[in-house]
Amino acid sequence: MRIFGVRIGCLWLAVAICGGIARAQQSSSQNEATRAQPAVSSPGQTNESQGSQVQAAPASTPQSGKTAQEQEKEKEKEIEKQEQSQRVLGLYPQFSVTSRGNAPPLTPGGKFHLFFKSAFDPFEFVLAGIQAGSDQAEDEFPAYGQGAKGFAKRYAADFGDGVSAGFFSNFFWPVILKEDPRYFRLGQGTFKHRFGYSLAQEFVCHTDKGGRFFNFSNVLGAFSSGALSNTYHPQADRGVALTARGASFALAYGSLGGLLSEFWPDISKKMHKHHKEAEPQEQPVTKPAP
Repeated sequence: MRIFGVRIGCLWLAVAICGGIARAQQSSSQNEATRAQPAVSSPGQTNESQGSQVQAAPASTPQSGKTAQEQEKEKEKEIEKQEQSQRVLGLYPQFSVTSRGNAPPLTPGGKFHLFFKSAFDPFEFVLAGIQAGSDQAEDEFPAYGQGAKGFAKRYAADFGDGVSAGFFSNFFWPVILKEDPRYFRLGQGTFKHRFGYSLAQEFVCHTDKGGRFFNFSNVLGAFSSGALSNTYHPQADRGVALTARGASFALAYGSLGGLLSEFWPDISKKMHKHHKEAEPQEQPVTKPAP
């Protein structure tokens, strides 16, 4: 991971910290306000109406021709589909983030789908272009030269780095080692606890059998991707030392990305709350007195 990637990671880090601190400061007051709200019941509600509601509910639950297990599988697929559509500000994909601590493990096919959708998302093509432009401006990989030809070579190398990193970290090693490549969002607790948790998830993972273990997939994925990059990067940018350096930067960047995965829903909720409060309220229309 080069200079531009580190800058982006630091930016996300700053955003996540600000949102997390703000949420931590407001959490106690929000909880008190929630507890203070009284339960409201309809004064005119009769036992007969209540009974009709209870009897009507089960009618929509069963689905003809489908067992409970089949319905559960369909529900899981729908949840995974929603999770793999998550984006930050409608742009940056967060397809590998789940808020379900008990989410069932992904099948090998599910892991491949997650890798493919993440690696070839339209945003990744744009991000590779931005990275290539930054590399060319800073004259990274001088052997590639300048001009359109140099940009094309840098673009192909940067895009290839992203695809290979996703392949090894989200599919190949997770399938071999039976580890879950997703980020399991904590979503509760103190800011300090969640902050440390998010940084640690680059090195701690959920296994397919349940439980948690050292995240060999991420570590091996970073080094495997770095080793593969030696086949298409210039001769001056190859070697064991450069591969280890690049893998270390990739792991550090992944830890920063964990902060965004953990705190972005809180930041988004706060942004929507401010937007809703800023919307003009319609004034009630009063009729003139007769």
